[in-house]
Amino acid sequence: MTRTELIVAVLAGIVQGVVEWLPVSSQGNLALFLTIAGTDPQVAIQLALFLQVGTTVSAASYYREDITRAAGAVPGWRPDAAYSGENAIASYVVVACVMTGIVGIPLYVYAVDLAGQLAGGVFIALIGVLLVLTGVLQIASESIGMGGRERPTFRDSLLVGALQGIAILPGVSRSGITTSALLVRSYDPPAAFRLSFLLSIPASLAAAALTVFGAGGLPGIAPGAAALALSVSAVVGYFTIDALMRVVERVPFWAVCFGLGGLAIVGGGGVSLVT
Repeated sequence: MTRTELIVAVLAGIVQGVVEWLPVSSQGNLALFLTIAGTDPQVAIQLALFLQVGTTVSAASYYREDITRAAGAVPGWRPDAAYSGENAIASYVVVACVMTGIVGIPLYVYAVDLAGQLAGGVFIALIGVLLVLTGVLQIASESIGMGGRERPTFRDSLLVGALQGIAILPGVSRSGITTSALLVRSYDPPAAFRLSFLLSIPASLAAAALTVFGAGGLPGIAPGAAALALSVSAVVGYFTIDALMRVVERVPFWAVCFGLGGLAIVGGGGVSLVT
């Protein structure tokens, strides 16, 4: 591993560890960073999906008690009580993941093929547009949501799972779009983020597995660099979750979407003019 590869791996891990939990696209921002660092756009998307494994470890560690309780309820699961008590979390995750697969797998194939056909500047600008649209959705959810709910329903599982599948597209924030949907469904912000983060665990593992399978191995990264990036993202991600949950009701995340999206649009346009 060269010095440049080491620096890129550490920075990629930091970016993933921070932005995975914000209502901005971790995949889009990480792909943006990797593209600027010289990675082919198609490979950048694959790497961005693969490196989510690190923050999956963060979420599993932070919510280990919720996961343990949900797993303990599985042996006593009954169809007539699927969304009651601790069964609600397990049912929510399973149903939502099925919907994510139905929606996300076809879009994954489309997204990778599209990225391979775009010039770097156009690719960056596209990410920026999608980030701005995510910010618009975040504003709408904050103005509509009433709050008060904590336990997911079957309808919530279908809705959030389908939206998470759409987040396979670069620039669409997985946490942003799922959290926004839960806020619209009248969940309080802490409950919305908790349900969004729990759902990210199986979804991120599946996306990484799909990426490795599609690329026939690690997507354009050396094993040592991959291990370093995953480790950094796991550590940074854990502390980011903790900090975010402390200030979740105070931070205007839509402004972050607009800021990063605007920079990506301007930067992408500049790259296109140069090339």
